[in-house]
Amino acid sequence: MRIHLVDGTYELFRAYFGAPKATSPNGVEVGATRGILWSILSLLREDRVTHVACAFDHVIESFRNELFAGYKSSEGVPADLLAQFTLAERATHAMGLVTWPMVDLEADDVLATAAARWADEPEIEQILICTPDKDMAQCVRGSRIVCFDRMRRKLVDELAVIEKFGVPPASITDWLALVGDSSDGYPGIPRWGAKSAASVLARYGHLEAIPDHEREWGFVVRGASALAASLREHRDEAYLYRHLATLRTDAPLTETLDDLRWRGARRTELSGLCRELGSADILERVTLWRDD
Repeated sequence: MRIHLVDGTYELFRAYFGAPKATSPNGVEVGATRGILWSILSLLREDRVTHVACAFDHVIESFRNELFAGYKSSEGVPADLLAQFTLAERATHAMGLVTWPMVDLEADDVLATAAARWADEPEIEQILICTPDKDMAQCVRGSRIVCFDRMRRKLVDELAVIEKFGVPPASITDWLALVGDSSDGYPGIPRWGAKSAASVLARYGHLEAIPDHEREWGFVVRGASALAASLREHRDEAYLYRHLATLRTDAPLTETLDDLRWRGARRTELSGLCRELGSADILERVTLWRDD
């Protein structure tokens, strides 16, 4: 058995910027929501897709915005994209998926929680976190919990994480703290880049283990003196950025593993939504229906 955990926020953004614009019979922009419906239909038609859940940032802001003013927010997000978040949640629910709309936590947090919760279930062969978001690399465990970029058909296991970032999943949040993450809005530590962060963390693993002075490092790193000085000056910021990057695994999930089994689309709900979207053709592609 495999579990597919879908990053609905990523899917919505990808559909908005990649799918054709479309308006509903009422004149509302719904192209991204239509795109998600087609994307989920495509996923459900693949072999061995039996247990699926989808998470959304119901509002883009989270508790992290209270910790750091520059953290990502809804500012600058197109209004006709923001207006489709609720529609997209309705769409995945109507398709019969367990849907998690997050408010205080982020979609990434609930995906991380679900992966951690069911990782050790004996009947689970693999958990695929369907997103290319580098934050999720911290959740990867061997080849049992992996990230899967559906668009590029690229699977990222633990060896692939090490190959890409130069550090194992356990050090990803430390790496992000040093390098920064522009998509999440925190800058990282001055002078530190991907290669220098990988070199130092490959030896020390975590921020607190890195000695303050480069003379104590015991190996050669280009620009070590400047790197060490910058970390000494900005160590508190680095700890904050790591906290921002660290995904929660305590999101309140009430579902059981069996609840994630896809039993078909909800006929009444999906039919009504498709009328609203002006997308009756989607109904013809559904292969399995449920009554509720």
